[in-house]
Amino acid sequence: MTYESEIRADGDETVEVMLDSEATAEEYRKSRRKRIIVIALLGLLAAIVAGYLFMGGEEEAGPPPSQLQTVTVVAPGRTTVEGEITATGTLAARRSMPVGVVGEGGRVVSVPVDAGSWVRQGQVLAVIDRSVQTQQAQSAAAQIQVARADAELAQSNLDRALQLVERGFVSKADVDRLTATRDAANARVRVAQAQLRELQARNARLNIVAPSAGLVLERNVEPGQTVSGGSMPLFTIAKGGEMEMLAQLGETELASMKAGASAEVIPVGQDKSFTGQVWQVAPTIDNQTRQGTARIALSYDPALRPGGFASATISSGTVVAPVLPESAIMDDDGQPYVYIVGADNKVSRRDIETGIISDGGLTVLEGLTGNERVVLRAGGFLREGQEVEPKLQKAAGK
Repeated sequence: MTYESEIRADGDETVEVMLDSEATAEEYRKSRRKRIIVIALLGLLAAIVAGYLFMGGEEEAGPPPSQLQTVTVVAPGRTTVEGEITATGTLAARRSMPVGVVGEGGRVVSVPVDAGSWVRQGQVLAVIDRSVQTQQAQSAAAQIQVARADAELAQSNLDRALQLVERGFVSKADVDRLTATRDAANARVRVAQAQLRELQARNARLNIVAPSAGLVLERNVEPGQTVSGGSMPLFTIAKGGEMEMLAQLGETELASMKAGASAEVIPVGQDKSFTGQVWQVAPTIDNQTRQGTARIALSYDPALRPGGFASATISSGTVVAPVLPESAIMDDDGQPYVYIVGADNKVSRRDIETGIISDGGLTVLEGLTGNERVVLRAGGFLREGQEVEPKLQKAAGK
């Protein structure tokens, strides 16, 4: 028989256990060792947990990690911006002169010019038949000769009467009558001369002439056509051949436009550009399209055809100001504004006034000096007074 002593956990008493064999004693010892190992592992695990909790408590006691929102900001500085405005419009003669019938008109017998011809001032553009008017002028010239003959006869009668008065053969009354007859005859000569000059002037007006030197744009008459005063213009002339572009601009763009601004005009279908100058800005706005017209003067070139369509790039001046991308600018009922990050990293709103548009963005005319830290994007998710963590981004072009 084999005896084994065991100390139980519930007391100090030693209990002897009798084992039936040596094999049973061996198994008992293995079981005991296992219990000891398990107890040791449990103790080690408890120590690890206690140490983790202790260390975690110390970390929680320290400062909490940062929870501030990170925003991208930019200091725009000041940039020299060449303002440009793009517009479209039609080409036209700068001074278009319609030429029509001045006199009584008649049948057109010849048209010596055509559209595209250059003419000088006073040059005949069309000739109207004057066969009847010529005969009338000849008749008026003959009437002058008749009146002159009557005047000469009246003068001779008066001269003879004056010689006979001294001898007492003619009375004073007869002399007065002959004097009146002579004066009336001279007056009829002057009337006949005036009538002839009138007919000659009317005949001269039968020739349709150019009122000024320039380029014939339209010809609306052919030989054999009957024309009269008040009919549609027979010719249209561009005075001096000068052209212009009627550029259509919105109200805002028109407000910044001034006479004298340079422009580059490109007609549709052309690769060549033409340099011009704004010579007039419309004083009114069309109440339907809400647009006005800037008139760009151009020198003559065959490629500039009145009535054609063209685009123009107009210089609107040079501005030195901060330039911001559109993502940085927000709008509040028509009032543009940006968010500024101050020295204390708190957000504040700043109202601004925008100007011309450049490749880099919008020009800020008022509200910024260029040294501020401006929130570049996502400003709509911020609120005034909020503290943020700014991340400075280099401004474009710097």
